[in-house]
Amino acid sequence: VLLLKKMVKVIIAGGGLVGSLEACFLAKRGWEVHLYEGRSDPREDPEYAGKSINLALSDRGIAALEHVGIADTIIEEATPMHGRMLHSLDGNLTPQAYGKTGQAILSIDRRGLNEKLLTLAEETGVTLYFNHKLKSVNTKENKAFFITEDGIEVVGEGDMILGSDGAYSACRKSVLRSDRIDYQHQYLPHGYKELCIPPNEDGTHRIDPNHLHIWPRHTFMMIALANKDGSFTVTLFMPFERFEEINTNDELFALFEREFPDSIPVIGKEKLAHDFFTNPTGALLTVKCSDIATATTALMGDAAHAIVPFYGQGMNAGFEDCTVLENCLNQFPNDLKAALRKYSETRVDDIHAIADLALYNYIEMRDLVTSPAFVMRKKLDNVLNTLFPQTYIPLYSMVTFSRIPYSEVIERNKRQRKSVDRSLIVAAVGLCVGAVFLAKKYGLTDKLPFF
Repeated sequence: VLLLKKMVKVIIAGGGLVGSLEACFLAKRGWEVHLYEGRSDPREDPEYAGKSINLALSDRGIAALEHVGIADTIIEEATPMHGRMLHSLDGNLTPQAYGKTGQAILSIDRRGLNEKLLTLAEETGVTLYFNHKLKSVNTKENKAFFITEDGIEVVGEGDMILGSDGAYSACRKSVLRSDRIDYQHQYLPHGYKELCIPPNEDGTHRIDPNHLHIWPRHTFMMIALANKDGSFTVTLFMPFERFEEINTNDELFALFEREFPDSIPVIGKEKLAHDFFTNPTGALLTVKCSDIATATTALMGDAAHAIVPFYGQGMNAGFEDCTVLENCLNQFPNDLKAALRKYSETRVDDIHAIADLALYNYIEMRDLVTSPAFVMRKKLDNVLNTLFPQTYIPLYSMVTFSRIPYSEVIERNKRQRKSVDRSLIVAAVGLCVGAVFLAKKYGLTDKLPFF
């Protein structure tokens, strides 16, 4: 049993979104927190090369931000998206609401949010170290080894070490070497390329900012999320081999004229070509671990559970890690080992569940959203939710607009679907029996197709 002294020293490797938020959580407890980041300070570096793809903030993430008192500030600067806007090949637009009237996910800028969290961490008493890249962790001695941009080794030693250093986590590698933890990673055969719809000259948006725009094309898709400056962050998701087939402007324009014709006027051909051939093609990765904590070391965010971005839950799940860990520390205030064990036991099934849900949602976004059967099922979900708001909640709403554990969401959705399917079968049988009864009564049995 490790008794928690009054001043606990924590080393956090990774100053991205989850690491900087967790630093705020722990500093708020009065702990001594040291936050190390491999890149430069984004608040001071105009060339900062952080991750991209706009972020979708929803209930789980908002709850974590509320804990450190910054939620209202972030929400004020976000753009609400009330649903999807589907773009067909002929340019027709079809809206699909996310949930009930008034429910929306929030499009926010990753870098801006990271900067605010770093500033809050600093103001809360966290010591920040930039250009300190994590090389390894000794989980037995509670030491983290960093390399500065000058090649100098720096050792951080504390009572607890947290690894929030991303999908290719050095902290995770050290934990896997020292503890018996199963690990798997899976690359999606699709990559992504970031593009941009610039604002109008007066700073307004060129398309509706209050929807997530989707160009679903069955095996690939393009999406666009609004920014406060009037621009849209556009992301093209395609199989890698399709990206590799495009090597000239003509090949690029031919693809967009064939698949996304209504996007060309709002992006502009010159801007399209510049962004496509300048920006790298990113990989999409899912990471799963059988445990995400040892006696005094824990993994958080992408280091623990990198997921593909199609449910808009990557950041929200990472922020929820902070909430769950906080609850575990409160539950075991004098036993760090027990708190971290509880954190791992509580979290693993849920983060595996959201990883699977995110993979499924890529199929939904690029393909199923155009299916009449899917649209009818969504309408039925909404009707049932209106009639039975406490007992029937659509899958998307449970994931996005609630804090129901992700693993429970999957099980609850299975029960709901089974119940609805049974009801539909009973209704269908009832209609058939009724039809037969009426047909016999009026001598019309020869008109029935099953007689």
